[in-house]
Formats: sequence, C-alpha cells, structure tokens
Amino acid sequence: MNYGVVIFPSKKLQDLANSYRKRYDPHYALIPPHLTLKNVFSADDEQIKEIADKLRTIANKYDPFTLKAYKVSSFQPVNNVIYFKVEPNAELEGLHNEMHKSDALNDEPEFAFVPHITIAQKLSNDEHSDIYGSLSMLGVDHEETVDRFHLLYQLENGSWTVYETFRLGKE
Repeated sequence: MNYGVVIFPSKKLQDLANSYRKRYDPHYALIPPHLTLKNVFSADDEQIKEIADKLRTIANKYDPFTLKAYKVSSFQPVNNVIYFKVEPNAELEGLHNEMHKSDALNDEPEFAFVPHITIAQKLSNDEHSDIYGSLSMLGVDHEETVDRFHLLYQLENGSWTVYETFRLGKE
C-alpha cells in the first residue's frame, strides 16, 4: 500500500489554497492542501506498524512550531508546479531529515526539500506562464502554529486518508 507523511495547514490556509487548486490542480479532489514531509512510499501491514512507531518517536523530539507561508513561487523549469512557499525552519528541516534517515524510513528524497503547499500542477508551459504571471503578484502572508503531522494512506480510487496523527512534543 502507498503511504506518505504530511502537515495539513489550518482551515484558513487550506481555503486559500483550494480557491486556486479547484481550478489548477487535478489532485484537488484526492487530497486536501498539505505540506509534504515524506513523499509516497510503499509498505505492508507489518512495516507500517514499525514506521508508525518511528514517526511517534520523531514527533516526540519536536515541539510545535510556526509555519509561515509568504509568497507564490514555482518549480519551473524542473516542472510546472506553482505553490505557496513556506519559510524553512529548523523543525521542518529536522522532521524531513529524520523521516528519510531513520531505519524503517531510510531512503533518499528525490528532490531537495523545499517546504511548500501546491496550488497548481500538471500545467502546460503556456498555462504555467499565464497562471504564474497572475498568481505571483498575490500577497501571501500567513502564519500559524503546527502541532501535528499525519501518516496518510492511498485508497484504491487514488484519494488519500489519514492512517494516524502524531502530535509534536512530549506526550
């Protein structure tokens, strides 16, 4: 089964992201707006129990932290993804790094970690240019406290749902 680890932002930021995603993101109906900590990986029932234990241990090491989304940016020319850029911080970097280096989760990320919330993807070059041109003028200034992350699994229809939630800080 496919799994992933994400942070879901507040409803306010999700609503803002969804106002663009419903037009520009074909994954709009499959998963709410999110910040990916660990990309899609496969695990069986036994492995996922071990992975959940590791994630619980990782969550206990980190206190809640501030997430700041501060502008619209793009991954072009690598790919035509437009996103809300999230200010990197020690907690995000640490969570991401630990999720890729612990025994049960050990793998190298495909790309460098750029904290973001996708608002548009799978665009043609012309679409990307037009949409990015208008969205890049948006003033995004959002700050909130993050106190949890989620292990998700993918359903047969391609949508994602929460397998387990992990609260940050000592339990």
